[in-house]
Amino acid sequence: MSRSSSGREGGDEGRAERAPALVTDPFDALHGLAPLRTAARAGDWAATQDFFAGLDSVDKTSVAVGAFGGIDGTETYLEKAVAARPGDPLPRTLLAERYIRIGWEIRSGARAEHVSRDQFAEFHSWLRKAEQLLIEVCAEQPAYAPAWTARITLARGLQLGQSETRRRYDRLSAHHPHHFSAQAQLLQQVCPKWGGSWEDAHGFAQECAASAPDGSHAGILVAEAHIEHWLELEGSEATAYMRGVPVRDDLRHAALVSVLHSAYRQDWHWITGHSTFALAFSLGGHLEDAARHFAALGNTASASSWQYLGDWQSRFMKFRKAALATL
Repeated sequence: MSRSSSGREGGDEGRAERAPALVTDPFDALHGLAPLRTAARAGDWAATQDFFAGLDSVDKTSVAVGAFGGIDGTETYLEKAVAARPGDPLPRTLLAERYIRIGWEIRSGARAEHVSRDQFAEFHSWLRKAEQLLIEVCAEQPAYAPAWTARITLARGLQLGQSETRRRYDRLSAHHPHHFSAQAQLLQQVCPKWGGSWEDAHGFAQECAASAPDGSHAGILVAEAHIEHWLELEGSEATAYMRGVPVRDDLRHAALVSVLHSAYRQDWHWITGHSTFALAFSLGGHLEDAARHFAALGNTASASSWQYLGDWQSRFMKFRKAALATL
């Protein structure tokens, strides 16, 4: 499904010159997020708390919680913070997010048939620890979006089924109806690989995009659903799917009502948004459409859907070079 690229571009006077490395770490790519990494690495709870207190949107909070979960070793100081502040939802949510990440790393991203019984047992053990923390948070703070978002991920990992996962999403959306982080998690659940269907996946993505205000992130879900669908196909069937006019037009409309809309305001989802559309258009050979998203990204990129491709950073740069040549 993937073919590696050298990741090299022509330099002056015909010399091959390695392109600058892509900026893919969200703490480096997203302006304003870096202080959280500094606080986490120092084990500084006061600085961590101050960082979250200074955020001005629920979306930013969920992005920051998700990014925090990928910082190794933070569980030690978070466990101390939870013990010292038992009524505070933030340390419990951050610790749960870290437990989820630890568990998922043990499970790996392989399909279920390639995951051992021991891996599953340890994976579920970490997820149950996270669930216990978040049950309390959600009971005490029913509008706390990061906790509900994490519980949607947990429902999928613990195989609690479509109804329970949707129930958790509905509890969140009653307070935050267009919360992209939660929508992206539910989209995974309704794909066939987690017991859903393509009708469910595309229907949910379209529902989110249609009901959200213009300039929201919801249109990104349409591109994510098509990429997930492409991933399940083989060879020429996969190529034909992404090259098809209905998919191309679907992607164009979704981009125009989201990241390309005049009302769109760049926030911490913008790299994921443009990265996802750049991939979807590139897979379909729609390079002129992809070019607008590559141009917006510059030298930043989100692994998000790109990680489905082997040697994805080289593939990104190869697609980017081809797309920008159309401008």
